[in-house]
Amino acid sequence: MNLPDSPMKPPDNKLTLPSLVLGTSGLGNLFVALEDSEKLHIVEESVKYAGGIPVFDTAGKYGAGLALESLGRSLRSLGVPPDQVIISNKLGWLRTRLQTSEPSFEPGVWKNLKHDAVQNISYAGIMECFEQGNELLNGYVPQLVSVHDPDEYLAKATSPAEEYKLYNAILEAYAALFELKRQGKVQYIGIGAKNWKVIQRISNDIKLDWIMIANSLTLKEHPLDLLNFVADMAGKGVHLINSALFHSGFLVGSDYFDYRRISREEPEFSALYNWRDAFFECCKQFAVQPAEACVQFGLQVNGIKSIALNTTNSKRVKQNAEMVSKQLPAAFWSALKEQRLIQINSEHFNLLP
Repeated sequence: MNLPDSPMKPPDNKLTLPSLVLGTSGLGNLFVALEDSEKLHIVEESVKYAGGIPVFDTAGKYGAGLALESLGRSLRSLGVPPDQVIISNKLGWLRTRLQTSEPSFEPGVWKNLKHDAVQNISYAGIMECFEQGNELLNGYVPQLVSVHDPDEYLAKATSPAEEYKLYNAILEAYAALFELKRQGKVQYIGIGAKNWKVIQRISNDIKLDWIMIANSLTLKEHPLDLLNFVADMAGKGVHLINSALFHSGFLVGSDYFDYRRISREEPEFSALYNWRDAFFECCKQFAVQPAEACVQFGLQVNGIKSIALNTTNSKRVKQNAEMVSKQLPAAFWSALKEQRLIQINSEHFNLLP
């Protein structure tokens, strides 16, 4: 298999990734349990349509390590050399024995798992997650690492004193990552979280190479403070990856929103469904697929360099790759803005002429 040289290291040694990062939560049985043959085909198609060195984003949380396992096994079966693939492993969740009918994290989301996972954020915890992740990856070693879900970790605090203790544990976890980098075992250090304000807080204390924002910077949600933060980080040379652009599939038609099943019949979600109905109608008017709109919106934020897309269907891999370069009519964005479905300006977006 002949692939171009790695895009990670430009002359200034800052991280450079392609526009499309290949998410792997589907390999961990997110929402649906996949056969191993389908997982292999997803990875095969991802390598085929990556347009260069494939970049996979994974985590010990995804399927309690199943995504790591499936990715490593698939890459090995396909004969992809370890130096011809880039892997980002978000650390902080450790695979453990499953003692209940379903995992203890995100109930109802992960299907047919044989293991559980617990947050393990500390200096020693991150080292343990790193070693376990490498074992599950079947000989493949991540070049990019991060602390995963520090926002969820901090949310456990029941008092300011406990929150202070948990935050210090996060800083210790980053000390472990920098030690791995010093030893030459990893190359770039980042963060992956849903609460962007926790990312902002950590970025004030830790020099990050990359940031992955999830469920926060989408066609549905794009607060001004977050847009300013993204621009600030980009100005400092941080590589920003935008992920979970569909809010767990809700923006393209599912009844999951941010990893939670919801219903149109529940009054608290009526405004959300009304927004989606208007969005779908606008898409229909301009012959635009909702997924195309979500992808292009997420990618056209000033400062965003990459988006991460996940799939549980190998037939969609090529479509995902094509959506990254899809050009949508300016009139479509104008219509969304006029209907107050989005709030955009030229300072933060490249959508309007």
